[in-house]
Amino acid sequence: MRVKLQPATVEDAEAIASLRNAVSDDLTFKYGKGWWTHHCTTAGVLFDLRNAELYVALHRDDIVASLVLNTKKPWSIDLKHFSNLKRPIYLTAMVVAPELQRQGHGRACLAEVVKLVRRVKADAIFLEAYDHPAAGAGPFYAKCGWRNCGRAAYRGVPLVYYELLA
Repeated sequence: MRVKLQPATVEDAEAIASLRNAVSDDLTFKYGKGWWTHHCTTAGVLFDLRNAELYVALHRDDIVASLVLNTKKPWSIDLKHFSNLKRPIYLTAMVVAPELQRQGHGRACLAEVVKLVRRVKADAIFLEAYDHPAAGAGPFYAKCGWRNCGRAAYRGVPLVYYELLA
């Protein structure tokens, strides 16, 4: 599976919000209400565009995946669980359209993220996922070769942390 990530634009914001909401709705339908049950707005996506690097993957001209890369530590990350590095990049808000999940799109997006991070000479990629046996993406990151480096709770939400050295 080949995926090419490209920087998102302001014009993509509504489609990205719709994609994020579709993923949230799919998780809620499959696993019930949980920490993943929330909707984002176009304004929230525009915030990501202003404050981080937001990328999309297209399939037949439709946005089918998106993710955020940032050098600023997200509020939910507790650095004591990660390797002590000077230049990590944080991966957040990664989503793949529900109908395309389990077909290699997510794995291909992660491979592209690694290329992007190596180009900017970062030390590693850090991320957090919901710590839930069914709805959490932790097992997906582990299968992709990421190292589980700890667990924590932030505002009552159980998280599992992963890193991949660049």
